[in-house]
Amino acid sequence: MKKTISILTLFLLPLLALTQPPKRISTPEYISLYKEDAIKDMKKMGVPASITLAQGILESESGNSVLAREAKNHFGIKCHKEWTGETFHKDDDAKDECFRKYRTVLESFDDHGRFLRERSRYAFLFDYTITDYKSWAHGLKKAGYATNPRYAELLIKLIETHELYNYDTGGKNMPISQGSPPPVASAQGKTHEHPKQGKPAQKPEKAVKAGVMVNAQQVPYVIAGKDDSWFSIAVSQDLRLWQVLKYNDARQNDIIESGSIVYLKPKRGRPSKDFHIATEGETLWEISQQHCVRLKKLIKLNGMESGVTISAGQKIKLR
Repeated sequence: MKKTISILTLFLLPLLALTQPPKRISTPEYISLYKEDAIKDMKKMGVPASITLAQGILESESGNSVLAREAKNHFGIKCHKEWTGETFHKDDDAKDECFRKYRTVLESFDDHGRFLRERSRYAFLFDYTITDYKSWAHGLKKAGYATNPRYAELLIKLIETHELYNYDTGGKNMPISQGSPPPVASAQGKTHEHPKQGKPAQKPEKAVKAGVMVNAQQVPYVIAGKDDSWFSIAVSQDLRLWQVLKYNDARQNDIIESGSIVYLKPKRGRPSKDFHIATEGETLWEISQQHCVRLKKLIKLNGMESGVTISAGQKIKLR
């Protein structure tokens, strides 16, 4: 009899485990689990980490919704015609609606940032400073992200209750007892990519402060690290994003490779050489960075048009 009970127990225990509801994640646990993903996404897409976290908490019930558990979709983003990835179907506004399914929560965060950036109705959001979470919250409501009339109010309450605004500076101000950090950067809209940058033409002469060097033309610069972006460099140097982009003839989503030079003030345009001999695959933009010459000036000096391809061995005027 005892043996029979033991065998039944072995079979019943797994069944009982399956019928138990999954352990719910608390909001503080959700923040602890996904704050780094929110910061990574902010550096790539320009959406404040506080907004991403607050929306994730609200839309996914702090990661406890069926959609979040089964599809790692934390923002309720539906398939739409452009989606080619995996899908998850559930009843929502209509029966058996199609939702995007992700392999990781970070993919969901990235897609959320991309979703906002690529739709024109959200474009105005990226003109707000990255730490202006109140304008972002009200802007999302204004753009029609949610139908709840209290949507902005709910986001702001979550951000302030859990001090999520600290993550809008990459978490470097943690902990903060009260108040939000000062604005540090505003976002821009258009995107394009450049090939990898050349190395600085001159060796660093002196350090201004930790990590900042000055070249022979007295222009300060930093060397980008593996995980750096235009935004992260702007934050670390107490500059606005538009300033760093302008000083480097760049746009917000240009890729910065590790080892690239990033200027912190305008390029002077007084190179020590008269010419540069182009190497295979090199671009005018790379040459402009290497010799600290504005790209527009380089184009004008050489009688070229923007975006022109140059050849290996081609002589490029620098002054």
